Amino acid sequence: MSELEGLHQRIASCTDCELCRARTHAVPGEGPSNPEILFVGEGPGFYEDQQARPFVGPAGRFLEELLASIGLRRDQVFITNVVKCRPPNNRDPLPGEIDACRKYLQRQIDLLQPKVVVSLGRYSLAWFSPRDAISKVHGQAKVRDGVYFIPMYHPAAALHAGNMRKVIEEDFRKIPAVLERARAAPPEQTAPEPEPEQMRLF
Repeated sequence: MSELEGLHQRIASCTDCELCRARTHAVPGEGPSNPEILFVGEGPGFYEDQQARPFVGPAGRFLEELLASIGLRRDQVFITNVVKCRPPNNRDPLPGEIDACRKYLQRQIDLLQPKVVVSLGRYSLAWFSPRDAISKVHGQAKVRDGVYFIPMYHPAAALHAGNMRKVIEEDFRKIPAVLERARAAPPEQTAPEPEPEQMRLF
C-alpha cells in the first residue's frame, strides 16, 4: 500500500470532528499519484457522500466540461476538498471542521507535489490565503512556496448564477499557460506571506 492509499484509508475512518456522525462515506479525493494539477474544492455534497468520490454531481459534470475545454480529462488531475465529509444539508464547513481536516489536505499536497494548485470556491481559497477575497483574485496565478496557485470560483456558482459560467470558463482557459510555465521553469522558493501559525502552505 502506498502512503497516499494509507492516508486515504485513515480519512475514510476518521472521527476527528462531528461530520463523521452523519456521513455515508468520507471522500478523500481521487486522481493520479503524481498529478501536475491539484483541484481543491470545499466539501462533498449529497452525491459525493453517496459514492465516496469528489465532484460527481452537477458541479462535477461542469468541472469535467471545463477540463475538456482545455484538453484535459478528469483522470489526469487530482481532485479533493478542504473537508472530506459532507456538512449536513450542504451547509458551509465550520472552522473547527476545516481545522480537523487540515492535516489531511496538507499531507495530500506534500505527497502529490503538484505543479499547479487550483482552489475552487472561497473556503478553499481561505485555506491557502485567508486574507484574499475571491472576487478580487479569481483567475490570477501567483507563486506560493514554489508552486503555482490559481484561485477560482467553485463550479457550483455557475449553477446558481448563470452569469458566473462565462467568468469560470475564462479563468479555466488560463490554466494551460500557467502549467506550461510550471513545466518549463518551476518557480523558485519564495518567502510566504505571514499567516497564522497553524497555516502551512504547500
